[in-house]
Amino acid sequence: IADSAQLLLLAPETPVHWADLGSGAGFPGLVVAIILAERSPETRVTLVESDRRKATFLRESVRGLGLTTTVLAERIETIAPLCADVVSARALARLEKLLPLTVRHIAPDGIALFLKGAAAQSELAMVSGAWSFSLERLPSQTDPTSEILRLKDLIHV
Repeated sequence: IADSAQLLLLAPETPVHWADLGSGAGFPGLVVAIILAERSPETRVTLVESDRRKATFLRESVRGLGLTTTVLAERIETIAPLCADVVSARALARLEKLLPLTVRHIAPDGIALFLKGAAAQSELAMVSGAWSFSLERLPSQTDPTSEILRLKDLIHV
């Protein structure tokens, strides 16, 4: 939970729309939705999870917690662009697959927050010629071998 919650320290205080891609069991998206429901209740949170069983779990969790969070049980690449000012993902895909998904759903002035492990450096190297972006690499507060990538101005070149 703390691993997911730390993303809120790197995001705008009151984001308009937060989209979590590949939400799985709700990390980080469901945790973010719970915290934002109290801190910024006007923030729209969208969880995208194509696995129907996981999406059902997320919907039941949202309902049980009394959240207004939207759960989309569809593939990230087929849903309408979300235009989110914050896009997050954890353990969804390597950057070469994650960036094309993100650029489709991020607002022009939005930020992407990715929880990454020890392979972050090699993933960044793999996309260096194909993508342009502003990057901050921040240490994870919960795992000394992990980091958070904060990207802005994402452009495929």
